[in-house]
Amino acid sequence: MAFDYKKEYKEFYMPKNKPSVVLVPFMNYIAVRGKGNPNIEGSEYKESIGLLYGVAFTIKMSKKGNRQIEGYFDYVVPPLEGFWWQNNIKGIDYTHKEDFNFISVIRLPDFVTKADFDWAIKEAEEKKQKDFSKVEFFTYNEGLCVQCMHIGPYDDEPRTVKLMSEFMAEEGYELDITDERFHHEIYLSDVRRTAPERIKTVIRHPVKKS
Repeated sequence: MAFDYKKEYKEFYMPKNKPSVVLVPFMNYIAVRGKGNPNIEGSEYKESIGLLYGVAFTIKMSKKGNRQIEGYFDYVVPPLEGFWWQNNIKGIDYTHKEDFNFISVIRLPDFVTKADFDWAIKEAEEKKQKDFSKVEFFTYNEGLCVQCMHIGPYDDEPRTVKLMSEFMAEEGYELDITDERFHHEIYLSDVRRTAPERIKTVIRHPVKKS
């Protein structure tokens, strides 16, 4: 059976719908950076998703090609994630999505080296006849965070963020969003097939002790 990160690491991907503290180790990602409202057709964000999955499935299906990656095991491609921020704002202003900056990511299995990644970029470009130069190998050490499962439309996320802020204050933490620590979302639902009120999104905020 294929290794499923969501099932094997439930503490990172399947938190309860009430805030909790989590210590997240460094992870490697396939990443694409961009700006702007993610909901607009033809946006940089929508473009980034196609690029990410193009590389993700090139690596996953490498077992059927000429490159045998050392340590490879069969796995389910981890969920799409996103790091979000706006200039000169410590939190997130959901009313001004046009000001978003993002790093759109998919987690890489630990066996994937930078050399394997570089091969996958070239392989994807050759097979799909598409420019993958925006895609980068991204390592992120997230550290101490407060997270919560948000159930419902993305525009209702402020409700969950408010619960997280209240929890931080009660537990002696404060928000630590900086130029290197971001508002983080993990997308567990296919919005094309899921009713808005059932969409599941992990929201994670970096924190530090007050």
